[in-house]
Parts: sequence; structure tokens; C-alpha cells
Amino acid sequence: MAASNSKPLPENIPAHVAIIMDGNGRWAKQRGLPRVAGHRAGTENLRRVIEACVEFGIRTLTIYAFSTENWRRPAEEVNGLMTIFEDVIDRELPQLNKNGVQLRHIGKLEGLKPAFAQKVREAIQATSHNSTLILNVAFNYGGRSEIVEAVRRMVAEGLPADSITEEALAAHLYTGGQADPDLIIRTSGEMRVSNFLIWQGAYSEYYVAPAYWPDFDKEQLRLALEEYANRNRRFGGL
Repeated sequence: MAASNSKPLPENIPAHVAIIMDGNGRWAKQRGLPRVAGHRAGTENLRRVIEACVEFGIRTLTIYAFSTENWRRPAEEVNGLMTIFEDVIDRELPQLNKNGVQLRHIGKLEGLKPAFAQKVREAIQATSHNSTLILNVAFNYGGRSEIVEAVRRMVAEGLPADSITEEALAAHLYTGGQADPDLIIRTSGEMRVSNFLIWQGAYSEYYVAPAYWPDFDKEQLRLALEEYANRNRRFGGL
């Protein structure tokens, strides 16, 4: 598959890419700006990356937007983030629909302002018919909490112990029914998973980009895809 105005892509394109969008605050600090300005720049960049994913033929994109641990940040920053996320839904929803993007939420809506939570539900419903790209937004998300909740649901359903298999647990995760990510990208050069898709990413390929998230562009995504294409995925075998 070839992208317009650029060299051909590798043939082995990952179907599911997940991104830990890291470095917004440091990007802002470098420029003498408040951290919230970095988060706003990060959301602007998301549009460009989504469009690149559609162009490159990626079928599912999962983004780490806000973790359960992010609530510990200063209230001013958290409130600014919530405002930005609401603005993004209002502003970007028509273009996402136009591009055939189906929005899904993974995480908890509890703890959000009711009006914001309702906007999320409405955006999911409005794009539910789209099929070009599934966009999982990990918002108020934690990987360990996700596993605990999955186990609780299985117990509540009365599943006997010998029916609690890897397949059963995977089906009860927020991503139940979806394939695991083939490639997980983390921007900003940090080498940790930060409680993101810790079950689903067991055999994912990881790629660490040195750029802060607002500077992670289409060509840097291409570099990640080229690196992925050169990997030999063995899934524990030889």
C-alpha cells in the first residue's frame, strides 16, 4: 500500500496500533508555556495522527488520553484537561464522522461531570455506524483496574472457577471482542507502560519515539510502522 506524496509503506501494516501520548507538559515547558497549553497542542496533533492512520490502512487505534492516576495532578491541570476534552468532542466529531471513525470509550465514566459523560455517550452513538477506523479512547483508564473489574464481572455472572480462562477474562475487558494491539508506541522517550493495556499488550511490539506527543507526526508514525515491519513476532515461540 502506498501513501500519497511519500514513499511506499511496508506491506506488513499492524491492524491495531496503540499510543501512549506522552510529553505534552515537557513540550510546553520547553516553550515557556503552561502545561495545559501542551495538552491542547497534543489534542490538535491527534487529528493529524488519526488522519494518517486512516491513510496508512490501520484498522484500530487506541490512545491513552487520561489515566486513573492522572486525577492526582493539580486541580487546575485536571480541570483544564476536562475542558479541552469536551471542546475536542464538540469540534472534532463532524470530521471524525466524515473520516469513518468509530469512537469507543475504554475506562470509567464514573467521576466525570454528568454533562461530559453524556457527551461521550452521544459521540459513541453518533459514530457507531462507522467502520473505516475504530478509535478506542482510554479515558479514566487503568490496566490493573480493568482486570479487577473483569474478574468481578465474571464472579457476578456466576462463572465457575474452571470456566475462568484467558479467553473468558479477555472477553470481559473493556476491549472485549477486539484484537490485541500489534504495536504500542510511546512518545517522549520514556521506557515504561504506565498501566496501559497490560493484559492486551502481553505480546505487542513496543516502539519508543523520542519526540514529545505534540511533535509526533505522520512521518514519525511511518518510522514506527517501518520498524514494526522489520520485527519477527514469535509470541513466545521460535
